[in-house]
Amino acid sequence: MIDPRAPRFAAWITTAVLAVVLLTHSAALLTLQAAVFALGAYGRNPYALLWKRLPHSPPTDLEAAEPVRFAQGVGLAFAVLGVVGLLTWTPLGLLATAAALAAAFLNAAFGFCLGCVIYLLFRRTVGAHA
Repeated sequence: MIDPRAPRFAAWITTAVLAVVLLTHSAALLTLQAAVFALGAYGRNPYALLWKRLPHSPPTDLEAAEPVRFAQGVGLAFAVLGVVGLLTWTPLGLLATAAALAAAFLNAAFGFCLGCVIYLLFRRTVGAHA
């Protein structure tokens, strides 16, 4: 179980990083963000770890970590596609980065984790057919 404010905090930083990638077309910066997503998929997102070090009140509720980790994996897939695109065909890279940015912004601004929703839909579908 995790403090739901940590992924939102991480999403704000991710939003900023991805916006810079869109402005600069930096495959190197997107590669670093892909590494952050990879760490996040294993529950070690550096931005969320930074949240833990900042002073804040205790969480009033907790949420499951699995959907957030899955969402980080989805972010990783888009970031890798974005890096490949920026290195080979810029429109693909920008589109993949923009999609990741949109998802990060939804989480940061509205607390809507698109990857988490996909995870829950996937679990319901798999659970219904298992």
